Amino acid sequence: MTKTISPYGSWPSTITSDILTQGINKLSEPQFDGEQCYWLESRPEQKGRTTIICRSPDGQQREVISEDFNVRTRIHEYGGGSYRIHQGVAYFVNDSDQRIYTLDIEANTAPPPIALTPAGDYRYADICIDERRAQLICVCEIHRDNQEAENCIVAIKLDGSSTVAFNILAFGNDFYANPRVSPDGKHLSWMTWRHPYMPWDNSECWVAEISQLGLLQKHHKVAGGSDDGSRRESVFQPQWSPTGELFFVSDRNQWWNIYRYNLSSKTTDCIAKKNAEFATPQWVFGMSTYGFLNSFTLFCTYTEMGRWQAATIDTITGLFTPLKLPYSHISAIACNDESDTAVFLADNETQLSAVIQWQNHQLSTLTRCGQLAIAAEEFSQAEAITFYNNSQQAVHGFYYGPHNQHYKDRETALPPLLVICHGGPTGATNSALNLKIQYWTNRGFAVFDINYSGSTGYGRAYRDRLIGQWGILDVDDICSGADHLVQSGKVDPERVAVRGSSAGGYSVLAALTFRNSFKAGASLYGIGDLILLAQDTHKFESRYLDQLIGPYPADKSIYQARSPLNHIDQLTCPVIFFQGLDDKVVPPNQAEAMVNGLAEKEIPVAYVTFEGEGHGFRQAKNIRYALDSEYAFYASLFQLKPAERLPEVPFFKQEQQC
Repeated sequence: MTKTISPYGSWPSTITSDILTQGINKLSEPQFDGEQCYWLESRPEQKGRTTIICRSPDGQQREVISEDFNVRTRIHEYGGGSYRIHQGVAYFVNDSDQRIYTLDIEANTAPPPIALTPAGDYRYADICIDERRAQLICVCEIHRDNQEAENCIVAIKLDGSSTVAFNILAFGNDFYANPRVSPDGKHLSWMTWRHPYMPWDNSECWVAEISQLGLLQKHHKVAGGSDDGSRRESVFQPQWSPTGELFFVSDRNQWWNIYRYNLSSKTTDCIAKKNAEFATPQWVFGMSTYGFLNSFTLFCTYTEMGRWQAATIDTITGLFTPLKLPYSHISAIACNDESDTAVFLADNETQLSAVIQWQNHQLSTLTRCGQLAIAAEEFSQAEAITFYNNSQQAVHGFYYGPHNQHYKDRETALPPLLVICHGGPTGATNSALNLKIQYWTNRGFAVFDINYSGSTGYGRAYRDRLIGQWGILDVDDICSGADHLVQSGKVDPERVAVRGSSAGGYSVLAALTFRNSFKAGASLYGIGDLILLAQDTHKFESRYLDQLIGPYPADKSIYQARSPLNHIDQLTCPVIFFQGLDDKVVPPNQAEAMVNGLAEKEIPVAYVTFEGEGHGFRQAKNIRYALDSEYAFYASLFQLKPAERLPEVPFFKQEQQC
């Protein structure tokens, strides 16, 4: 096919911002109840409302709850683990009041959902069923005025009596997750951690007997680091096998591998030792990287060099069998141990996320998050690259070259580059299809999606590089990556931009302030003042910076030195800010302080705010407007001539300040 010559960054594209949201739903938390399969579906066109979908064995799908309900928990602000289906009954957290409701799905004349938990400022997650005692067991977060939230594990009676009060089973630590009842109903396992650590820094797995009265007794620590942090161990997803053995993931050998604990002998063994990660940072509840196909066969996912794969493990012989599945990202595994079946979320370089079923080595797609009327040939393919930062440490990422079936630029021309910084910073990116990346590459941008130091998926040592170095090493990696691509002759050195959200937004602002590798940047709900963040954020991350920077206020001088807001005189290139006005993780005052500072210097700065949005944008119109406004921003700075009509860039003027 003959391609039309057109300047990079200005190519007409069929990958519009409408396509990113229109008919595309976010899928999460698949699970089984007998032969029925369920999952959550979040719908941007319904203002981000999340509902429960049921798929019966004959392939019929139906929505379980009415539009009056929105399944979402706000525990830890990030949520997750918001529902459970058991024997035809749904238990779910409703967004508007954060109460747990129950609904008989299979009843012919089912009444409306009934609240099981008391009204008040409570939040719940990670629901499991204690059949023997007719109760739910879950994590609860209790909020009180002018106090730090209290986290605990609670029991909630199924007869409705807990609408007055619930029973607290475990308390005293700062955080809890993954409460699970053993198959015989005699034991409860859970994971826990305390300030100043995050779960991927230092966490523990515990088990206790459940007494006849339903209380916990004979507590025993199964795994975890020391209280003083001199020995750190990260635990993930404690889970019982069908035969009553306790499994969990631990990084005690510097990689997140799967272990088994024997209750009788109190011994632990690794069932598959491998230089790979069988876990991911626990930012939300309900995360799952393995499950049981039957009593002695485990289905799991693991990542090597940014690519997720699947395998089965024979828990008796230890036989590890890799599966050649056509996916580059796999998550949220759930299994039916009565039918040797697994379901999970998966996607690859050309297909959107889907709920996939695996049974006897046969794959079937149960649903996709949406249908694309875009040929796979339009997508730029990820190229895994490794380069070295100024400390001569290897750093990894994925490079996407500009690609469009119908357009190209002159052979002597070079494309603009957009470097993407993922959030976290203990997060990771992967090579699966990301329409937001393809939005740029299809218009003639090059994109570098970087897994800077501190990212997960490359072992504990890579993750720990960022301890005490946030704002230093991540910035060096990001700038070194951009410089590497410039020096390789792949991109135009005069049109290099960087974008990032949340913690990635901080890395953007730090790179723009303390280095000169970029000509422009975009911060989505990013951090400009580390002291403000330390003083004004939610409990889950309130001590996160102790590890990334140092204890506050003891290390206040370091916080000041690394805060872009305190060095705004060094920031000399244009920036666009996007901010949800209901953000509790990174409040709007962060962006406002940076915007006002740049406006006073008369640096071109744009500020886009969204009412009703928190940490991340859920509503379709806001997702579209943010992306198109960002493109318009780069177009105005890099003298591009977009083929489409874009919003006017909302440049902020000094006289707008209050």
